[in-house]
Amino acid sequence: MGQEQKEKTSLLSVRHLSISFTRYKGWWKQEQQQAIQDLSLEVRAGEMVAVVGSSGSGKSLLAHGVMGILPYNASWEGDIFYKGELLTEDRLRELRGREIVLVPQGASYLNPFMTTGEQVRQGRRDLESRTQCRKSLERYGLGAETELLYPFQLSGGMARRVMIAAAVQKRPCLVIADEPTPGLHKEAAKWVLSHFREIAEDGAGVLLITHDLELAIETADRIVVFYAGTNLEEAQAGDFAQERQLRHPYTRALFHAMPGNGFQATAGTQPYKEDFPKGCVYEPRCPWREERCKQPVSYRQLEGGWVRCWRDL
Repeated sequence: MGQEQKEKTSLLSVRHLSISFTRYKGWWKQEQQQAIQDLSLEVRAGEMVAVVGSSGSGKSLLAHGVMGILPYNASWEGDIFYKGELLTEDRLRELRGREIVLVPQGASYLNPFMTTGEQVRQGRRDLESRTQCRKSLERYGLGAETELLYPFQLSGGMARRVMIAAAVQKRPCLVIADEPTPGLHKEAAKWVLSHFREIAEDGAGVLLITHDLELAIETADRIVVFYAGTNLEEAQAGDFAQERQLRHPYTRALFHAMPGNGFQATAGTQPYKEDFPKGCVYEPRCPWREERCKQPVSYRQLEGGWVRCWRDL
């Protein structure tokens, strides 16, 4: 794809994003705790990009950063572009909930005192809004009776479909889905993700945040692998068909940990934020580590993807 065409189709472009939190150490001393560092990714119209990583890797924090809903003690650096223009706070306020929507993690985000229909319609009562609400619910396999139910009357799967229906009510251009499948059995999870696949095929961009690599490979176009607050690799979903096509040793470790590839665990754990290595964050566990890995490693293009590693395939 040429640069001009790429820019025309780009919806979300995150460039060198870093997020840190101010916290107190002791009674008076403040310090900055790095949570995300030098993170870059892009989502284009008509595609689904999955961000995959373990708990604590910074996946949900990325979603909150893009949506502008970080905690009061957070600060960030870098640039976020939407449709080629800088996504400022004022511009995001106009777009959030309309062109850019978030499907949050759990049903706890639903208002327990409002019916499903009221929440999907966002409080509007006119005939057009009611008709659109009914169509949205039907699209996700929910009957008209669902409109009268309260969140406590919904199953986990129903609640997630209600949140999707509410998010896409106005046909947004960019949908961010933050862990939409936890607690669901595999077939139910695949069904939920198929809805996001449909949204992408309708022309929107979808940023899927998930810990389930297997499901991401089945539904997404591209996979961005997170670890310790940064991205280590970006690959086409098809690259996961063979280990040798994967660029980073951590991605290969995830490949071997999948049930169909041996279910092999890798020794060691993801470092805590205060214990991040000064160089490559994966260096303490890496079978390829060299002396130069103790120095910062840039994110670079390699064999049709991106990788944060010194070595070539």
